[in-house]
Amino acid sequence: MWITSSLQSLKTPTFVALGNFDGVHQGHRKVIEPILTAAGVGTPVLAGSERASVESPGLQNAHPTVVTFHPHPQEFFTGQRRLLLTPIAEKAKYLESLGVEQLVLLPFDQNLANLTPAQFVEHILIEQLQAQRISVGQNFRFGRQRAGTTADLQRLAADYGVPVDIAPLQTDNGERISSSAIRQALSEGNLQRANRFLGRSYCLVGQVTPGQQLGRALGFPTANLTLPSEKFLPRSGVYRVWVQAATGQLAEHPQAGVMNLGYRPTVDGSRLVVEVHLLDWSGDLYGQTLSVHLEQFLRPEQKFASLDELQAQIRLDCNAARTQLSATS
Repeated sequence: MWITSSLQSLKTPTFVALGNFDGVHQGHRKVIEPILTAAGVGTPVLAGSERASVESPGLQNAHPTVVTFHPHPQEFFTGQRRLLLTPIAEKAKYLESLGVEQLVLLPFDQNLANLTPAQFVEHILIEQLQAQRISVGQNFRFGRQRAGTTADLQRLAADYGVPVDIAPLQTDNGERISSSAIRQALSEGNLQRANRFLGRSYCLVGQVTPGQQLGRALGFPTANLTLPSEKFLPRSGVYRVWVQAATGQLAEHPQAGVMNLGYRPTVDGSRLVVEVHLLDWSGDLYGQTLSVHLEQFLRPEQKFASLDELQAQIRLDCNAARTQLSATS
């Protein structure tokens, strides 16, 4: 995938899906689908062309492109760091797996914020991106003070002969699927709801770094993960997880495990740690990048009177994870 924050290094022309796409959840994928279909990704292409639009057979070689903003507009206006469900590297991986060829990170600054809706369409979408088709969500707003609506976007783009697809808001069991709803579910430890909205398991991606080796001393060695500082973390506690590595045995064969996210109050911990114990597995993971897929919240973090009590509880956690695995296999 081509990733750029410079409008001078774009691959053009483009089919553009426009939005923030934090989480790349099921609603976001409905916004992205029209540009993939137009590019013939995952659909039959016209005979005699490597890739052509089914609806516009004369248009070839337009790149399915996701355009988002960096930093997030809310972060720019408030000056407060916004934690992300999918930091850039993770977002890019999910988008690439869908068939998106290019990720454009529009630098969100005062100049961009000052553009009127008409200026944004003309200067950014038409002149710079050379957009041949545009797709947005139903609640998309753009331009100075978010004055532009989807109806405005359709009207302005029509002046340049560019069609605009508007994806309706997606719901699940009557609940609207959104990044904020996923954040709330994760904060509550409600993985079932969060993962359903995402269409996959919530994932923490980080590098294994040396820890205090307390888990090893208790008979449950753990891999300590260093995560991107901007990653949104779920409720502190113990989780059943699947663990996959970028290379090696765990790349081809993900392993079940138990993850602790918290401050380790039993040993008077002072910083948040993420540590994973792989069930029935041993090996050296130092330096590797692991993807930890969260499947089930087992219990909140708690303080124990002794290390023996902590050891006994870890054993119960591992047994609970195995029982759940047997029930789902």
